[in-house]
Amino acid sequence: MGLHARTDYTKGVLTKEQLGDDPWKLFAQWLDDATSLDIQDPTAFALSTLDDQEFPHSRIVLLRDIRDGELVFFTNYASEKGQDLARHSKAGATFFWPQLERQVRIRGTVTQVAAVESDAYFSSRPRKSQLGAWASDQSTSTEGRDALDQQYAQREQEFEGGDVPRPPHWGGFAIKPVSIEFWQGRASRMHDRFRCDLNEGDWRMTRLQP
Repeated sequence: MGLHARTDYTKGVLTKEQLGDDPWKLFAQWLDDATSLDIQDPTAFALSTLDDQEFPHSRIVLLRDIRDGELVFFTNYASEKGQDLARHSKAGATFFWPQLERQVRIRGTVTQVAAVESDAYFSSRPRKSQLGAWASDQSTSTEGRDALDQQYAQREQEFEGGDVPRPPHWGGFAIKPVSIEFWQGRASRMHDRFRCDLNEGDWRMTRLQP
C-alpha cells in the first residue's frame, strides 16, 4: 500500500488583498466556488468536539445555513456530538475542497438555535428523513439492521396520513467563530495561510507560515 503519493498544488493563490477585512466575504465566495462544482456535498465539514474525558471526536456533518455570523447545522441532541456540545460549548469545523486545493478551519462557541428555527428546517426535510429522525436512537447500540428497519416501520405506521412533527431531541446548533483560518495550496508546499481572529468585534488578520 503506497502512502507516499504527492500533489503539487497549482490552482490558486491567496493574498491579503483578496482576504480583505471581513473573512465572511471570502468564506462565502469559497463556499460558492465549491457549490458551483460538480462535487458531492460541498457543504460538508468535519465537526470536532470533546467528550467527557476530553478526547476529541470528529465526524462529517452538513452546513445548512449561514446567518448573523454563525454556521448552522442540525442533529440529534442526544447523539454523541449533541452530548459533547452540552458539556463543552466549543467546537472546531474544518471544510476541505480538494478540487479547489482549499481548506478552512474554524473554531468557535456553540449554542442551540431557537425551536422555531429547528421547526422550520425540519418541516423542509424529505418525509423519509423526518421519519429517520424519530426511528434512530442515534449513537446507541443496536441488535442489527433488522431492528433498525423495524423501528423505522413503526414510526412510518405511527405517522401515516399526517405530518411528521419535529422530535424534541432533534434540532440545530450554531457555531459562532472566534477564529477562521484559510489555506490555499501552493507549489512546493509553500502554501498561503491566513488566520483571522475576532478581537473585540474586529477581525485581526495574520499570515502564517505553511
